[in-house]
Amino acid sequence: MIVTVASFKGGQAKTTTAIHLAALLNAHKPTLLVDGDPNRSATSWNRRKGFPFKVVDEKQAVRFSREFEHIVIDTQARPTEEDLRELAAGCDVLIVPLTPDAMSLDTLFLLTDTLKKGNAEAKLKILLTIVPPKPSRDGEEVLATLAEAKLPTFKTVIRRYKAFQKAALEGVLVNEIDSPYAEEAWSDYVNVSKELLS
Repeated sequence: MIVTVASFKGGQAKTTTAIHLAALLNAHKPTLLVDGDPNRSATSWNRRKGFPFKVVDEKQAVRFSREFEHIVIDTQARPTEEDLRELAAGCDVLIVPLTPDAMSLDTLFLLTDTLKKGNAEAKLKILLTIVPPKPSRDGEEVLATLAEAKLPTFKTVIRRYKAFQKAALEGVLVNEIDSPYAEEAWSDYVNVSKELLS
């Protein structure tokens, strides 16, 4: 399976999502993470301690891809319309992380319009990320808006935890840090991976 993680806006937990899904897919079958973001965030994260799966840039991807059952691609933020259509054409699932705020929703609708023009919307799956804790209803409200627009979403949402920032600083997966919320943060991505594999 080829999973591409893309967003028209920065700060949506795109790299965090790509890394954690690669780790969880790798627990089932060998998985390659392709760091296609010019910032090389996933590569930098991996350099600190090292992930239990291989991370390469897009130039090395062709060389290594034959060795892996799953490939997760972390793309550059704000791809062009043409790039987005090409990314969608080259994958099985296009995951778009989305934070629950008005500006992110606006860019999401731009993205879905672009995919519709290229007949690629069938591969789209939206993942709500950085969802604030209750009593905030931001997550529920955005999910309702997406349902109204008949856009495909994961049932699981990724809740907002500082544990993810700590994991990035330490160069490890979120379940490897010393935090009372690390397991809960990890469980959100475990549930997303189950949806992905079902």
